[in-house]
Amino acid sequence: MDDLRDLYQEIILDHGKAPRNFRHPEDANHESYGHNPMCGDRVRVFVKVGEDQTIADVAFDGKGCAISLASASMMTEVLRGKTLEQARYLVEKFRALIKGETTQESADIELDSELGTLPVLSGVKAFPSRIKCATLPWHTFVAALDGREETTTTD
Repeated sequence: MDDLRDLYQEIILDHGKAPRNFRHPEDANHESYGHNPMCGDRVRVFVKVGEDQTIADVAFDGKGCAISLASASMMTEVLRGKTLEQARYLVEKFRALIKGETTQESADIELDSELGTLPVLSGVKAFPSRIKCATLPWHTFVAALDGREETTTTD
C-alpha cells in the first residue's frame, strides 16, 4: 500500500514539475481560461478539433499547484486523439473518480486503460479543498469545447 502511494506521489510530482503539453499551439480552434479563486490556480486550455471531430491537439499553460498542473498534464495525454463524445465521457468519468463517486476504493484502482495514469489523482478526494485543483483543467477543457471564454471552479 505504501509502495503504491509512493508511486502515485511520484507520478503527480513528475507531471507537476515537468508538465506535458505545456504550450500554446497557434492552430488551436477552441480555448478557455479557468481559475480557482480559492487557491489561485490558473489554467488556459487550448484544443484543436479536427474536421473529423476528434481532438487533434490539446495543450495548456498557466500556474498552479502540483495537483492542478499534474491533472492538466495527464488530461492532455488522455484526451488527444479522442472523439468529442469520448472526451466528454472521460471528463465525467474523471470527475466521478476524483469526487469519490465510483465504487472502487483508491487503493484498489488499477491503471485504467481509458484514464491512463489519472487514477493516481483519486487520493485528492480525501482532501475536499484539493478536488477543485484537480478538476480545474477539466472544467476549462469543457468550457473551451462549449465556446465559453472563461470558467471558474465555482461554475
